Amino acid sequence: MRTLTVLVVDDDDADTLMIVEALQTATVPPIVHRAVDGQEALDFLRRRGPFAEAVRPDLVLLDLNMPRVSGHEVLAEVKSDPELRAIPVVVLTTSDAAADIIGSYGEHANAYVNKPMDLDSFEAVVQTINDFYSEVAVLPD
Repeated sequence: MRTLTVLVVDDDDADTLMIVEALQTATVPPIVHRAVDGQEALDFLRRRGPFAEAVRPDLVLLDLNMPRVSGHEVLAEVKSDPELRAIPVVVLTTSDAAADIIGSYGEHANAYVNKPMDLDSFEAVVQTINDFYSEVAVLPD
C-alpha cells in the first residue's frame, strides 16, 4: 500500500469537500491537491505559474463540467501529452449522458464514475477508487 498524491479537479466546493473527507478515511490517506477548474488543473500538471513546484499526482479525479477549460479538454490534453498521459484520470462527474461517457473513454479516461447523490454512496465510491489505485493498481513512479 502506498500514499497516493491525488489531484481533485472540481469547481464545486461541496463536492470537493466530500471527496477530500472520503479520501481522508483511507487506511493510508492520500495527499490531496485541488484545482478549481480545467485551466488550473493544466497549470498544476504542467507546473506553470504558481504551481512551478507542484508534485506530479499519482491520480486525477476529474469533473467534466467546469468553467474556462472543461474536463473533456483537460482529459484530451493530458492523454495527448507524453509527459502526462501515464497519469490515471478517473472522470468523477454527475453526468450520465452517453456522449460524455463515450467521449471520455474516447479521450482515454481510465474510468468513468457517476457521482452518487447520497452521501454514503458518494463516500463509498471515492473510497473504492482510492483503494483500487493505492492497493491494487501498479502505478508508474
